[in-house]
Amino acid sequence: MNEKITQGNVLQLWASQHPDVERWLNHLQQKPMNAYSLYRFCEWSKFTPSQLLNEKKENPSANKIEKILDDFCNTDDKRFTNSFKYQASIAVKSFFRWNYTDLAKASGIVTLEKKKPYNALSKEVLRKLWSRTLNLRDRALIPFVTSTGIAKETLSNLTWSLLEQDWETKDVPCIKIPPKLLKGHGLGRHKDVQQITFLTPEAKRALIDYKEWQEKRLGREVKPEEHIWLDLRAPYKPLAYDAFSSIITRLSKETGVGFTLHDGRRWVTTCLEQTSINPNWIRKIRGRKVKGEENPYSQPNVEALRAKFREAAPLLEFTSETGIDEKARQAAKEEFDRMFTPEQQDFIKRHGSMRFSRKKSQTYQESQKECKDGEHCQRVSNEEELPELLAQGWHASIVLPSGKIVVER
Repeated sequence: MNEKITQGNVLQLWASQHPDVERWLNHLQQKPMNAYSLYRFCEWSKFTPSQLLNEKKENPSANKIEKILDDFCNTDDKRFTNSFKYQASIAVKSFFRWNYTDLAKASGIVTLEKKKPYNALSKEVLRKLWSRTLNLRDRALIPFVTSTGIAKETLSNLTWSLLEQDWETKDVPCIKIPPKLLKGHGLGRHKDVQQITFLTPEAKRALIDYKEWQEKRLGREVKPEEHIWLDLRAPYKPLAYDAFSSIITRLSKETGVGFTLHDGRRWVTTCLEQTSINPNWIRKIRGRKVKGEENPYSQPNVEALRAKFREAAPLLEFTSETGIDEKARQAAKEEFDRMFTPEQQDFIKRHGSMRFSRKKSQTYQESQKECKDGEHCQRVSNEEELPELLAQGWHASIVLPSGKIVVER
């Protein structure tokens, strides 16, 4: 019995059998999703990838493949959602383009209907999401994307060398991203498009903490050519494209906060617009083509953009505006350091929880039984509540697998 082809195995079970597909995928970031979209289109149309290409090359003026793609995009087949047909149309046309047999632009048009409103973001909402992170990588990632507006596709390819020299000493460090890492990869109308963006002071601090953690805790030198965002388990490979969505999805589910990486880009745009910034400058920061401006990426322009971004930084920042006394926050950190060994702290920051022995869990359960109301001597808290509870005389006892913290007094 043949194994069912899914997005998880499509590269091994199907794409690897078709040289034209592999050649196409070498140009793409999102290989599994695009390969699966093309696979399902081929299954529906009863054509192999090579047959599709041959049909177009042998009868270019007949537009047979374009008509088949139109039929697919208009089908009422319940197996295909509107959003899937939209993605599949993009994948099919991309497959032909990278095999040098473009389909007509008018083919495969799908109107993507937005069924849910954009997530409503505020400093309080972002702070709730950020406060749930328990490793320094994720703690740096959230303010990074809500400061720079860098797209997910680009995040997976960022290296430390893209930050300006001596970035740790700048109040709002600049990040210059070349065309090949942006939408369009510097081809056609995207030629020479760069992204000139910046880190807010809080995003810079979080990134420094993450970098120092790699150097001191992991004992590995952070080299300029290395990727910024890594898996936290040896051998510390660069985070794959889909891993960023997994991180955000997990945080979003745990906090009940609706958030995507694209929401981070919208947050940047909204805050910049409140400073009455020139629309062209927003396009530079978002990595979009700038219209009607000569040499938009010259150093004088970059410095002018930095000055304007500095005005927007207070609007973009959200992690420290909590109303919690900073001394109490420091006390929480010291309590965490006192309660757990460096090895335990490392485990917590990597995995977002601490797995305790059965003996420890049993001790906790027995103490709960001895407590008459279950709250006056021991209770479960979250990270946001911890500083205030510490100030009231409580102390951290256990970090549960859910990330909640047991406090006692």
